[in-house]
Amino acid sequence: MKTTTLILGCGDIGMALGRELREAGHRVIGARRHPRALEGSGLEAVAVDLNDPATLVGLPDAETLVYVVSADRFDEAAYRAAYLDGLTAVLAEFAGRNSPPGRVFFVSSTSVYAQRDGEVVDETSAIEPSGFSGLLMHEAEQALIHHDLPGTVVRFSGIYGPGRDRLIRQVGEGRIAPSSPVMYSNRIHRDDCAGVLAHLIGRHLAGESLEALYLGSDCEPAPLHEVMAWLATQLKVEATETIQSPLRRRASKRCDNTRLIESGYRFRYPTYREGYSHVLREGGFLPADPALS
Repeated sequence: MKTTTLILGCGDIGMALGRELREAGHRVIGARRHPRALEGSGLEAVAVDLNDPATLVGLPDAETLVYVVSADRFDEAAYRAAYLDGLTAVLAEFAGRNSPPGRVFFVSSTSVYAQRDGEVVDETSAIEPSGFSGLLMHEAEQALIHHDLPGTVVRFSGIYGPGRDRLIRQVGEGRIAPSSPVMYSNRIHRDDCAGVLAHLIGRHLAGESLEALYLGSDCEPAPLHEVMAWLATQLKVEATETIQSPLRRRASKRCDNTRLIESGYRFRYPTYREGYSHVLREGGFLPADPALS
């Protein structure tokens, strides 16, 4: 009998995860407000409004539940609805079923960290977010960690990949972050997001123990100036403008993924060089490698 995985908020990462799980023999159901977006993905699709209890009742049972919802805009009400309220409602619905999920995974963010001076952070580091996004994300994390249903939180750092190329486009315009003061950045390729979740789900289904929290970030935190300078070299452009805040919310910390690595996960794109090389070619920013054709 196939294991059923239900992916709530099945967007870019959810579809990538769903494809991996299907290849591993899972039954995968993607739930989102507009399920027609899943046409052609190969996943079963169902409609859900996470803030409407009536649609939650209609969701199928699943051994594994993955909550990978995104807020539809950057404001407090949208974040509360998408993360805290939505997850709380889902947990209440599935905890009351005759066949509750064996594990719930919640995709969170490193925005919960307030460190800004290049500190190394891991799963044990202090959480003192000041903005509404980090505060609400942390409240949602705690709602799962302290719930009766077994749960695991995965905090992803800056997600990039095909279609997530804002940094590349800034560099292509000749804009680059300053070299001083050093502003560390952290990232993870979309395919590694899917890979991390598939890896942890696999460990759960194999009966192996999981931590309540994992930090999902690649193996080389790097100064943002270094990353953008490397991209400029690949694109063969010269930096003509220094931008002080190339990211939406300025921060500087170094994410330590030791716990994830010790769980057995191996990154497909361990640093920005491998990952952005892939994105540059996939996005048509560079000519295809003749050796791969």
